Amino acid sequence: MDGAWLDLLARWLHFIAGVIWVGHNYASVVQRPAWRPLVAGDLADADAPHLRSVINREHGTFRWASVVTWGAGVFMLWQRGWLHDAFMLQGGLAAIGIGAWIGTLMLLNLWFVLWPHQKKVLGLKPACIEERLRCARITHLSSRTNTMLSIPLLFFMAAGSHGAALFV
Repeated sequence: MDGAWLDLLARWLHFIAGVIWVGHNYASVVQRPAWRPLVAGDLADADAPHLRSVINREHGTFRWASVVTWGAGVFMLWQRGWLHDAFMLQGGLAAIGIGAWIGTLMLLNLWFVLWPHQKKVLGLKPACIEERLRCARITHLSSRTNTMLSIPLLFFMAAGSHGAALFV
C-alpha cells in the first residue's frame, strides 16, 4: 500500500471514528440535557429502565472509537513528520497541536476517569449502591467535560489547515 492510500485510510478512520466518539457525547447531551441522578432502585435491579437506557447509550463502541480516532490522528502527524512540532506547539503546527493535546486529554479522561467509574455504575465491577450512585455523577461530569472540550478540539483541528494564518 503506497503512502497516498495509507493517508486516505488514516484520514477516513480518523474522521469516521471521530464522528462516532464525539457524536456519542453530543447524542448524550441531546438525550439527557439535564442530569437526572440514578436512585438506589435503578441500580438494585439490573433490568431497571433508567439503568438500561444508560447502558444502551453509554456502553459500547465509542470508547474504542476514541482510540482509533486518536491513533489515526497521531499516525497522520507522524507520517508527515509533524508529530514532535505539533505536540510541542511549534510554528504553523501549533493549532493542530492544541487540537491534538485536547484530543489526548479527552482520551485520557474517557479511559482513566469515565470508564473506571462507569464499570461500577454498570455493575461490571463490584461496588456498593452508594459508590455506584457517586460514580454515576462522576461519569456524567466526565462525559460533559469531553463534550465541551470537543468544541475547541474541532476548532483547532480545522484551524490547522483552514485558518493556520491566525496562528503564524
